[in-house]
Amino acid sequence: MDGMDERNAPGGERVCLVPWAEGDLWLLRRTNSPEMTVHLGGPESEERLLARHRRYVEPAPGQMYRVTLADGGETVGSVGYWQRTWRDTEVWETGWGVLPEFQGRGLAVRAARAVREVARTTGTHRYLHAFPGVGHAASNAVCRGAGFTLLGQVDAEYPKGRWIRSNDWRVDLEGGD
Repeated sequence: MDGMDERNAPGGERVCLVPWAEGDLWLLRRTNSPEMTVHLGGPESEERLLARHRRYVEPAPGQMYRVTLADGGETVGSVGYWQRTWRDTEVWETGWGVLPEFQGRGLAVRAARAVREVARTTGTHRYLHAFPGVGHAASNAVCRGAGFTLLGQVDAEYPKGRWIRSNDWRVDLEGGD
């Protein structure tokens, strides 16, 4: 989907989702700062960033996006969804990051709503989950604002080898919860 536009945001700035491309490594590096990764175990090594970028660029179930402002096209962050097995079921998982200078404007909620709708159109999995750390107030607020339902606390592994206490938020892509 080229430039998916999040149009049904009540007021405020609209965002577009631009499929992740080869030239987006700079954004991955920006979101790898200590400030942006404090709830994710800290910055990753350059080697891990390059491997992540490769995964984002290569075709796979799901899609990562660069989030831009609909008016002006300025890049504000990233969002995506990917396949994972959760409790013996294949589901979509989502995650996002908004650059510090754009935080506090509702852009992450708009991006999460937009990616929810993209995942819905695939028809592949019924549920979309997000697993923010229980202490990450901003990401938990994004889940609430984007229409996710809180199912409870779980232990989630992210990045691989690091377990964090997370909230399990879910959206029923077929219209249930």
